[in-house]
Amino acid sequence: MEGAWALLGIAILLAYTLEAITGFGSVVIALALGALLLPIEHLLPILVPLNICMSGYLSWRYRRLIDRRLLLGTILPGMLLGTVVGYALLPWVDGASLKRGFGVLILWFSGRELWRLYRHAPARSRTPSWVMRLATGAAGICHGLFASGGPLLVYALASSDLNKARLRATLISVWFTLNSLLTLAFLFDGRLLPALPQIAAYLPLLLVGIVLGERLHRRLGERQFRVATYLILLVAGTVLLLPGF
Repeated sequence: MEGAWALLGIAILLAYTLEAITGFGSVVIALALGALLLPIEHLLPILVPLNICMSGYLSWRYRRLIDRRLLLGTILPGMLLGTVVGYALLPWVDGASLKRGFGVLILWFSGRELWRLYRHAPARSRTPSWVMRLATGAAGICHGLFASGGPLLVYALASSDLNKARLRATLISVWFTLNSLLTLAFLFDGRLLPALPQIAAYLPLLLVGIVLGERLHRRLGERQFRVATYLILLVAGTVLLLPGF
């Protein structure tokens, strides 16, 4: 069991370094890798509070880059409502089937966008506002169920004119808000307090992940940033389809 917790630390370092680069993916990747070692119900009360530590720091540091109009006017209303709905649905839904469908959707989107980048196809037309609201609501439901709404939100924002720095800052501010609410929910349902020793043990890994991720983010050009984002989605979608996850 101690070996499993040590390997989880490696997964956390990798996942949170990637989030520091792109602004999303830490929970879904750490959850996907960690599920090979430990039960998912043991992982979420650890991974979500860790995420608010990282996203809180980065949100404050890059607060001037956050697109507040997009965040407050479009993203947060749909995602907050969706997260509440997803959390309420937890006892009633077939989580395995939802995860498979989620994985297929992520694979389709990331594969398509990587193909477009490979062919140097023109950028997608701007996503209609109703599609954006629908996608953010669905992303919120996925976040309430699995704490993994990032892939669908990235899909919704893929045609936006945000550059890599503003996209990352805006995404990170979303996770800070939503994961703070989920952490409170874990506190009230009794899952947070038993996880505090593991959270404290893994906190130093966040510092390493932030330092590495910040350096790599500065080195990536816009095209490289998009490729890295879609590759992370591709890996996440593939893992969600693995038997036993």
